[in-house]
Amino acid sequence: MTPFAIAGIQMYVNALQPNTEGMLHRLDILMARFPWTQMVLFSELAPLGPLHRFALPLQNEHLDRFCEAARKHNVWLIPGSMFEQTPEGPIYNTSVVIAPDGSIVKTYRKMFPFRPYEVDVEAGTEFCIFDVPEVGRFGLSICYDIWFPETTRQLTSAGVEVLLHPVLTGTTDRDAELSIARATAAQFQCYVFDVNGLGAGGIGRSCVIDPSATVLHQSAGQEDMFPIEVDMDMVRRQRETGLKGLGQVLKSFRDRDVDFTTYDRASGADAYLNTLGPLAMPKQGSRAGIAEEVRNAPFESLPTRHQGDILGKTPTIRERIKSGLGR
Repeated sequence: MTPFAIAGIQMYVNALQPNTEGMLHRLDILMARFPWTQMVLFSELAPLGPLHRFALPLQNEHLDRFCEAARKHNVWLIPGSMFEQTPEGPIYNTSVVIAPDGSIVKTYRKMFPFRPYEVDVEAGTEFCIFDVPEVGRFGLSICYDIWFPETTRQLTSAGVEVLLHPVLTGTTDRDAELSIARATAAQFQCYVFDVNGLGAGGIGRSCVIDPSATVLHQSAGQEDMFPIEVDMDMVRRQRETGLKGLGQVLKSFRDRDVDFTTYDRASGADAYLNTLGPLAMPKQGSRAGIAEEVRNAPFESLPTRHQGDILGKTPTIRERIKSGLGR
Protein backbone atom coordinates (compact mmCIF):
# COMPACT_ATOMS: atom_id res chain seq x y z
CA MET A 1 0.00 0.00 0.00
CA THR A 2 1.19 3.51 -0.87
CA PRO A 3 -0.97 5.78 1.34
CA PHE A 4 -1.25 9.54 1.00
CA ALA A 5 -3.64 11.82 2.91
CA ILE A 6 -5.42 14.55 0.95
CA ALA A 7 -7.93 16.96 2.49
CA GLY A 8 -10.53 19.09 0.76
CA ILE A 9 -11.87 22.21 2.44
CA GLN A 10 -15.36 23.35 1.47
CA MET A 11 -15.91 26.84 2.86
CA TYR A 12 -17.98 29.98 2.50
CA VAL A 13 -16.52 32.39 -0.07
CA ASN A 14 -17.13 36.14 -0.09
CA ALA A 15 -17.37 37.94 -3.43
CA LEU A 16 -16.43 41.46 -2.36
CA GLN A 17 -13.56 40.92 0.05
CA PRO A 18 -10.57 38.58 0.21
CA ASN A 19 -11.03 35.18 1.82
CA THR A 20 -7.37 34.49 2.46
CA GLU A 21 -7.57 35.00 6.22
CA GLY A 22 -10.48 32.57 6.49
CA MET A 23 -8.69 29.99 4.37
CA LEU A 24 -5.58 30.15 6.55
CA HIS A 25 -7.72 29.90 9.69
CA ARG A 26 -9.43 26.77 8.39
CA LEU A 27 -6.09 25.31 7.36
CA ASP A 28 -4.84 25.79 10.93
CA ILE A 29 -7.94 24.01 12.27
CA LEU A 30 -7.59 21.18 9.77
CA MET A 31 -3.98 20.54 10.69
CA ALA A 32 -4.75 20.70 14.40
CA ARG A 33 -7.54 18.13 14.03
CA PHE A 34 -5.95 15.94 11.37
CA PRO A 35 -2.16 16.40 11.62
CA TRP A 36 -1.59 13.40 9.35
CA THR A 37 -2.86 15.38 6.33
CA GLN A 38 -0.23 15.73 3.57
CA MET A 39 -2.05 17.75 0.88
CA VAL A 40 -4.83 20.34 1.06
CA LEU A 41 -7.14 21.50 -1.73
CA PHE A 42 -9.49 24.52 -1.68
CA SER A 43 -12.23 25.43 -4.18
CA GLU A 44 -11.95 27.45 -7.37
CA LEU A 45 -11.50 31.22 -6.90
CA ALA A 46 -11.64 30.84 -3.12
CA PRO A 47 -8.99 33.44 -2.18
CA LEU A 48 -10.36 36.52 -3.94
CA GLY A 49 -13.85 35.47 -5.03
CA PRO A 50 -15.51 35.11 -8.43
CA LEU A 51 -15.24 38.68 -9.76
CA HIS A 52 -12.38 39.20 -12.18
CA ARG A 53 -12.26 42.91 -11.40
CA PHE A 54 -10.22 41.80 -8.36
CA ALA A 55 -7.60 40.11 -10.55
CA LEU A 56 -4.00 40.46 -9.37
CA PRO A 57 -0.57 39.69 -10.80
CA LEU A 58 0.46 36.11 -10.09
CA GLN A 59 3.05 37.24 -7.56
CA ASN A 60 0.99 38.84 -4.78
CA GLU A 61 0.72 39.04 -1.01
CA HIS A 62 -2.03 36.42 -0.82
CA LEU A 63 0.09 33.85 -2.60
CA ASP A 64 3.03 34.71 -0.35
CA ARG A 65 0.90 33.92 2.69
CA PHE A 66 -0.17 30.58 1.24
CA CYS A 67 3.47 29.68 0.63
CA GLU A 68 4.25 30.50 4.26
CA ALA A 69 1.32 28.36 5.43
CA ALA A 70 2.44 25.37 3.35
CA ARG A 71 5.89 25.62 4.88
CA LYS A 72 4.46 26.07 8.39
CA HIS A 73 2.33 22.92 8.14
CA ASN A 74 4.68 20.92 5.89
CA VAL A 75 1.90 20.19 3.39
CA TRP A 76 1.29 20.35 -0.33
CA LEU A 77 -1.19 23.19 -0.80
CA ILE A 78 -3.45 24.07 -3.73
CA PRO A 79 -5.32 27.23 -2.60
CA GLY A 80 -8.06 26.99 -5.22
CA SER A 81 -7.44 29.51 -7.98
CA MET A 82 -7.32 33.27 -8.51
CA PHE A 83 -7.90 35.58 -11.42
CA GLU A 84 -4.45 36.45 -12.70
CA GLN A 85 -3.87 39.85 -14.30
CA THR A 86 -1.00 39.55 -16.75
CA PRO A 87 1.27 42.48 -17.71
CA GLU A 88 0.14 42.05 -21.33
CA GLY A 89 -3.51 42.57 -20.36
CA PRO A 90 -5.30 39.19 -20.55
CA ILE A 91 -6.85 37.71 -17.40
CA TYR A 92 -6.55 33.99 -16.60
CA ASN A 93 -8.14 31.74 -13.99
CA THR A 94 -4.95 30.44 -12.43
CA SER A 95 -4.07 27.86 -9.80
CA VAL A 96 -0.73 27.06 -8.21
CA VAL A 97 0.75 23.99 -6.56
CA ILE A 98 2.80 24.80 -3.47
CA ALA A 99 5.26 22.24 -2.11
CA PRO A 100 5.79 21.63 1.63
CA ASP A 101 8.93 23.81 1.57
CA GLY A 102 6.80 26.77 0.45
CA SER A 103 7.98 26.82 -3.15
CA ILE A 104 5.64 27.04 -6.13
CA VAL A 105 6.27 23.95 -8.25
CA LYS A 106 3.51 24.34 -10.83
CA THR A 107 1.17 26.99 -12.22
CA TYR A 108 -1.97 26.11 -14.15
CA ARG A 109 -4.32 28.30 -16.18
CA LYS A 110 -7.85 26.95 -16.69
CA MET A 111 -8.19 25.61 -20.23
CA PHE A 112 -11.95 25.92 -20.58
CA PRO A 113 -13.36 29.13 -19.09
CA PHE A 114 -17.11 28.75 -18.62
CA ARG A 115 -18.01 30.56 -21.82
CA PRO A 116 -20.14 32.39 -22.72
CA TYR A 117 -20.73 33.17 -19.03
CA GLU A 118 -17.11 33.53 -17.93
CA VAL A 119 -16.39 36.45 -20.23
CA ASP A 120 -13.11 38.35 -20.50
CA VAL A 121 -11.13 35.35 -19.24
CA GLU A 122 -8.51 33.81 -21.50
CA ALA A 123 -7.91 30.07 -21.84
CA GLY A 124 -4.69 28.40 -20.80
CA THR A 125 -2.95 25.91 -23.06
CA GLU A 126 -0.54 23.99 -20.80
CA PHE A 127 -1.37 20.97 -18.64
CA CYS A 128 -0.46 20.67 -14.97
CA ILE A 129 1.27 17.47 -13.87
CA PHE A 130 3.49 17.10 -10.82
CA ASP A 131 5.04 14.30 -8.79
CA VAL A 132 5.02 13.84 -5.05
CA PRO A 133 8.28 11.99 -4.38
CA GLU A 134 7.85 8.35 -3.37
CA VAL A 135 4.05 8.71 -3.64
CA GLY A 136 2.77 9.22 -7.17
CA ARG A 137 1.73 11.54 -9.97
CA PHE A 138 -0.94 14.23 -9.66
CA GLY A 139 -2.81 16.37 -12.17
CA LEU A 140 -4.80 19.57 -11.80
CA SER A 141 -7.83 20.77 -13.74
CA ILE A 142 -10.30 23.51 -12.88
CA CYS A 143 -14.10 23.19 -12.87
CA TYR A 144 -15.40 23.23 -16.49
CA ASP A 145 -12.22 21.49 -17.70
CA ILE A 146 -13.58 18.14 -16.52
CA TRP A 147 -16.53 18.39 -18.92
CA PHE A 148 -14.01 17.81 -21.70
CA PRO A 149 -12.63 14.28 -21.25
CA GLU A 150 -9.71 15.12 -23.50
CA THR A 151 -8.19 17.08 -20.63
CA THR A 152 -8.20 14.09 -18.28
CA ARG A 153 -7.13 11.80 -21.14
CA GLN A 154 -4.01 13.93 -21.59
CA LEU A 155 -3.23 13.89 -17.88
CA THR A 156 -3.77 10.17 -17.30
CA SER A 157 -1.93 9.23 -20.48
CA ALA A 158 1.05 10.89 -18.83
CA GLY A 159 0.57 8.78 -15.70
CA VAL A 160 -1.56 10.98 -13.46
CA GLU A 161 -3.13 8.91 -10.66
CA VAL A 162 -5.02 11.59 -8.72
CA LEU A 163 -7.03 14.36 -10.38
CA LEU A 164 -7.32 17.48 -8.22
CA HIS A 165 -10.39 19.43 -9.29
CA PRO A 166 -11.27 22.73 -7.59
CA VAL A 167 -14.68 23.99 -8.75
CA LEU A 168 -17.03 26.92 -8.33
CA THR A 169 -20.47 25.64 -9.20
CA GLY A 170 -23.51 27.41 -7.83
CA THR A 171 -25.87 26.44 -10.63
CA THR A 172 -28.43 23.75 -11.40
CA ASP A 173 -25.93 21.65 -13.35
CA ARG A 174 -24.14 20.50 -10.18
CA ASP A 175 -25.83 17.09 -10.41
CA ALA A 176 -24.47 16.65 -13.93
CA GLU A 177 -21.01 17.72 -12.79
CA LEU A 178 -21.02 15.15 -9.98
CA SER A 179 -21.98 12.47 -12.49
CA ILE A 180 -19.12 13.55 -14.73
CA ALA A 181 -16.69 13.44 -11.79
CA ARG A 182 -17.72 9.88 -10.99
CA ALA A 183 -17.57 8.81 -14.63
CA THR A 184 -14.12 10.40 -14.94
CA ALA A 185 -12.80 8.29 -12.07
CA ALA A 186 -14.05 5.11 -13.75
CA GLN A 187 -13.06 6.01 -17.31
CA PHE A 188 -9.53 7.01 -16.39
CA GLN A 189 -8.98 4.77 -13.37
CA CYS A 190 -7.93 7.57 -11.05
CA TYR A 191 -8.95 9.27 -7.82
CA VAL A 192 -10.95 12.49 -8.25
CA PHE A 193 -10.99 15.18 -5.57
CA ASP A 194 -13.77 17.59 -6.52
CA VAL A 195 -13.93 20.56 -4.10
CA ASN A 196 -16.68 23.18 -4.42
CA GLY A 197 -17.24 26.31 -2.34
CA LEU A 198 -20.24 27.90 -0.63
CA GLY A 199 -21.92 31.29 -0.86
CA ALA A 200 -20.34 33.18 -3.75
CA GLY A 201 -18.12 30.12 -4.14
CA GLY A 202 -20.83 27.59 -5.01
CA ILE A 203 -23.43 25.28 -3.50
CA GLY A 204 -21.04 22.77 -1.97
CA ARG A 205 -21.58 19.04 -2.43
CA SER A 206 -17.86 18.38 -2.79
CA CYS A 207 -16.91 14.77 -3.35
CA VAL A 208 -14.05 12.29 -3.42
CA ILE A 209 -14.22 9.30 -5.76
CA ASP A 210 -11.89 6.32 -6.07
CA PRO A 211 -10.83 4.55 -9.30
CA SER A 212 -13.72 2.08 -9.06
CA ALA A 213 -16.21 5.01 -9.14
CA THR A 214 -17.01 4.52 -5.45
CA VAL A 215 -17.88 7.78 -3.69
CA LEU A 216 -15.60 7.91 -0.65
CA HIS A 217 -17.04 11.19 0.64
CA GLN A 218 -19.92 13.49 -0.29
CA SER A 219 -20.29 16.86 1.41
CA ALA A 220 -23.66 18.53 1.84
CA GLY A 221 -24.41 22.24 1.79
CA GLN A 222 -22.46 23.36 4.83
CA GLU A 223 -18.80 23.98 5.62
CA ASP A 224 -16.76 20.80 5.60
CA MET A 225 -13.19 19.58 5.77
CA PHE A 226 -12.55 16.02 4.72
CA PRO A 227 -9.15 14.33 4.86
CA ILE A 228 -9.10 11.09 2.87
CA GLU A 229 -6.22 8.65 2.76
CA VAL A 230 -5.83 7.37 -0.79
CA ASP A 231 -3.95 4.25 -1.87
CA MET A 232 -1.87 4.79 -4.99
CA ASP A 233 -1.27 1.05 -5.31
CA MET A 234 -5.02 0.63 -5.84
CA VAL A 235 -4.78 2.86 -8.91
CA ARG A 236 -1.84 0.89 -10.29
CA ARG A 237 -3.46 -2.48 -9.60
CA GLN A 238 -6.73 -1.46 -11.22
CA ARG A 239 -4.95 -0.13 -14.28
CA GLU A 240 -3.21 -3.48 -14.54
CA THR A 241 -6.20 -5.80 -14.00
CA GLY A 242 -9.22 -3.58 -14.75
CA LEU A 243 -12.11 -2.14 -12.76
CA LYS A 244 -13.12 -4.99 -10.45
CA GLY A 245 -11.08 -7.29 -12.66
CA LEU A 246 -13.07 -6.19 -15.71
CA GLY A 247 -12.52 -3.26 -18.08
CA GLN A 248 -8.89 -2.28 -18.65
CA VAL A 249 -9.82 1.01 -20.25
CA LEU A 250 -6.45 2.74 -20.38
CA LYS A 251 -4.78 -0.24 -22.03
CA SER A 252 -7.73 -0.67 -24.39
CA PHE A 253 -7.37 2.94 -25.47
CA ARG A 254 -3.63 2.49 -25.92
CA ASP A 255 -4.21 -0.57 -28.14
CA ARG A 256 -7.08 0.99 -30.14
CA ASP A 257 -7.54 0.22 -33.82
CA VAL A 258 -9.05 3.59 -34.69
CA ASP A 259 -7.81 7.15 -34.91
CA PHE A 260 -10.36 9.86 -34.18
CA THR A 261 -10.47 12.23 -37.13
CA THR A 262 -12.69 14.66 -35.26
CA TYR A 263 -9.52 15.88 -33.53
CA ASP A 264 -8.04 16.89 -36.87
CA ARG A 265 -9.61 20.28 -37.47
CA ALA A 266 -8.78 20.08 -41.16
CA SER A 267 -10.51 16.72 -41.65
CA GLY A 268 -14.07 18.01 -41.85
CA ALA A 269 -15.21 15.30 -39.45
CA ASP A 270 -16.51 17.96 -37.06
CA ALA A 271 -18.49 19.85 -39.71
CA TYR A 272 -21.73 19.42 -37.77
CA LEU A 273 -20.32 21.51 -34.91
CA ASN A 274 -20.13 24.49 -37.24
CA THR A 275 -23.90 24.38 -37.67
CA LEU A 276 -24.54 25.07 -33.98
CA GLY A 277 -24.09 28.83 -34.21
CA PRO A 278 -21.83 31.11 -32.17
CA LEU A 279 -20.82 30.53 -28.56
CA ALA A 280 -23.08 33.26 -27.19
CA MET A 281 -25.29 33.98 -24.21
CA PRO A 282 -28.87 32.69 -24.73
CA LYS A 283 -31.61 35.34 -24.71
CA GLN A 284 -35.27 35.20 -23.83
CA GLY A 285 -37.07 32.97 -26.30
CA SER A 286 -33.81 32.11 -28.02
CA ARG A 287 -33.93 29.23 -30.48
CA ALA A 288 -30.28 29.45 -31.42
CA GLY A 289 -28.94 26.21 -32.82
CA ILE A 290 -32.26 25.32 -34.48
CA ALA A 291 -31.61 25.93 -38.16
CA GLU A 292 -34.05 28.01 -40.21
CA GLU A 293 -34.84 24.99 -42.38
CA VAL A 294 -35.92 23.11 -39.22
CA ARG A 295 -37.93 25.97 -37.73
CA ASN A 296 -39.94 26.83 -40.83
CA ALA A 297 -40.24 23.68 -42.92
CA PRO A 298 -43.01 21.05 -42.63
CA PHE A 299 -41.78 17.92 -40.93
CA GLU A 300 -42.24 15.70 -44.02
CA SER A 301 -39.99 17.96 -46.08
CA LEU A 302 -37.08 17.89 -43.67
CA PRO A 303 -33.93 15.92 -44.50
CA THR A 304 -33.81 12.58 -42.72
CA ARG A 305 -30.97 13.78 -40.50
CA HIS A 306 -33.17 16.59 -39.11
CA GLN A 307 -36.17 14.31 -38.67
CA GLY A 308 -34.00 12.03 -36.56
CA ASP A 309 -32.77 14.95 -34.49
CA ILE A 310 -36.30 16.10 -33.78
CA LEU A 311 -38.11 12.85 -33.26
CA GLY A 312 -35.91 11.18 -30.70
CA LYS A 313 -37.03 7.70 -29.66
CA THR A 314 -40.35 8.21 -27.88
CA PRO A 315 -43.46 7.77 -30.12
CA THR A 316 -45.59 10.18 -28.10
CA ILE A 317 -42.97 12.90 -28.37
CA ARG A 318 -42.53 12.06 -32.06
CA GLU A 319 -46.19 12.59 -32.85
CA ARG A 320 -46.52 15.70 -30.72
CA ILE A 321 -43.54 17.41 -32.33
CA LYS A 322 -44.57 16.24 -35.78
CA SER A 323 -48.06 17.71 -35.49
CA GLY A 324 -46.69 20.95 -34.08
CA LEU A 325 -44.40 21.46 -37.03
CA GLY A 326 -47.20 20.66 -39.45
CA ARG A 327 -49.43 23.53 -38.32
